[in-house]
Amino acid sequence: MSNTLSVAVITLNEETNLPRTLASVQFADEIIVVDSGSTDRTLEIAAEYNAKIFHEPWRGFAGQKNFAIEQCASTWVLSLDADEALSEELQHEIRILLVGIPTADAYLLRRRNLFLGRWIRHGGYYPDPKLRLFRRHSANFAPPARFTDRAVHETVAVEGKLETLHHDLIHDAYPTLENYIEHLNHYSTLGARTIVERGHTSRTAPAYLANVLLFPALTFLRDYFLRLGFLDGRPGLLVHLYHAIYTSWTYAKAWQTTLKQTG
Repeated sequence: MSNTLSVAVITLNEETNLPRTLASVQFADEIIVVDSGSTDRTLEIAAEYNAKIFHEPWRGFAGQKNFAIEQCASTWVLSLDADEALSEELQHEIRILLVGIPTADAYLLRRRNLFLGRWIRHGGYYPDPKLRLFRRHSANFAPPARFTDRAVHETVAVEGKLETLHHDLIHDAYPTLENYIEHLNHYSTLGARTIVERGHTSRTAPAYLANVLLFPALTFLRDYFLRLGFLDGRPGLLVHLYHAIYTSWTYAKAWQTTLKQTG
């Protein structure tokens, strides 16, 4: 069977990012866009790039991405967020890979994270490998590839051999501080939900202080100093400082949720 490629993207009001994303995957056999109610030009842009558009109420990140995979008809699936795009080098690498005989069932992509327009190279932010390219069915009788059902930081579960490609997926998620802070607020709420579900909330005063103060501080010291985050200048300082605050917010929100539940 020949190697064909479907690109799966989920959207909600992504008119700023989507042109860059879809322009980078025009070599694919089909592009699937699953939209959950955009009110801007997202759907118009998707149509301009010849995407197949599906409308689906929000199921959560994993559920929405799994629905998108279910609409794909190709032997291979490339799952992208709407704020990600393939570098020219990665486009070429994937095309060459699929023309030949791939030696793996799934591939990690090296992700280049941009913050305020700057590539964050240090502090654990690069290469930030993400499993995004995979066979829809990795082996006979194996279940189709799917994202794990979790509130945040969903990952693909596949069976078979895993390798890493050499070139970069570009992630331009945080062009402004306002955007980044909104993102951290939203994701810390989702992360808190996961902590509560697993029963890892701070039930004692020492545990609470450790989770909302000590652990975030140690995270900042590790990433900014030991992992050389300071080499990324002022953007590096801000991204690591606010990431530590995000960690504190997550545990504080989990504690607040538990407090409400127990009265």
